[in-house]
Amino acid sequence: MPGNSRRQGGVRKTSKKPASKGTGGHKRGLRGKGPTPKAEDRVYHAAHKRAQEQRRRAQGRHQKDSDGTELVVGRNPVVECLHAKVPAAMLVVALGTDNDDRLQEAVRIANSRGIPIQEVARHELDRMTGNSLHQGIGLQIPPYKYQEVEDLIDSVKATGEAGLIVCLDNITDPRNLGAVIRSAAAFGGHGVVIPARRSAAVTGVAWRTSAGTAARLPVARATNMVRALKQFQKAGYQVVGLDAGGDHTLDTYDGTTPTVVVVGSEGKGLSRLVRETCDTIMSIPMASWVESLNASVAAGVTLNEFARQRRVKKASTK
Repeated sequence: MPGNSRRQGGVRKTSKKPASKGTGGHKRGLRGKGPTPKAEDRVYHAAHKRAQEQRRRAQGRHQKDSDGTELVVGRNPVVECLHAKVPAAMLVVALGTDNDDRLQEAVRIANSRGIPIQEVARHELDRMTGNSLHQGIGLQIPPYKYQEVEDLIDSVKATGEAGLIVCLDNITDPRNLGAVIRSAAAFGGHGVVIPARRSAAVTGVAWRTSAGTAARLPVARATNMVRALKQFQKAGYQVVGLDAGGDHTLDTYDGTTPTVVVVGSEGKGLSRLVRETCDTIMSIPMASWVESLNASVAAGVTLNEFARQRRVKKASTK
């Protein structure tokens, strides 16, 4: 029969391979590779590079070392930090960087403030920043020295004044932190308290937004915000949380006594335990169609009113 002949060339050829041991006579099926990764997750895709670029911009072009030292890069951010008198350890300039007005300005301010200037190879600055978007210049900022809550309470007590403190809850934007520091300094506040975790920190962005007031107004870090508020209450402070539907409004509350103003984020507001710890929840009167205020704006409005009340009280006692 055709195909059964034993002569050469008469055997039907097959491409099938014998089953391997342990398969039970069945061949193992092909395994799927899973769903196709998103374009931004594929390192060779242009969308991946765009996503990385967006993340770098969102970080404000700041890099942090493990010891807390921050490197601000880019000509405009560096010059803005220098103008805001942000404490700086060193100005780093890449060799061969094009000399323009912003670079000259940065070098001039650094020289006038006695900030050391170090020239490094461009690839070294790439390594320090993790990318090549530094524009050939960086400013090293040492870690901010936070106060303890106990030290803040003692320093205010030594002044003999009615303390005015701002505590921030759920605030993660360093620009909001910087703006609150600036408002507190402008309206006679004695300090700002932030959580040690899940909170904005005093970075170069916060320094710039505070317009240098972070150098004079103490900022304390609390490991536990509820415990910190109880410390203030024990020291004779009234703890007032800003939130809608409170017991008081800004028009009816007396802010001339030692007061802690607790500000939550625009989205999350005050956390449950912090809200329960407050002596009073106070709202800010505003137009009915406006849902809420930005955290730094709410803090500024409140501090301004309390400062006005204290000026009136001081004038009436003379």
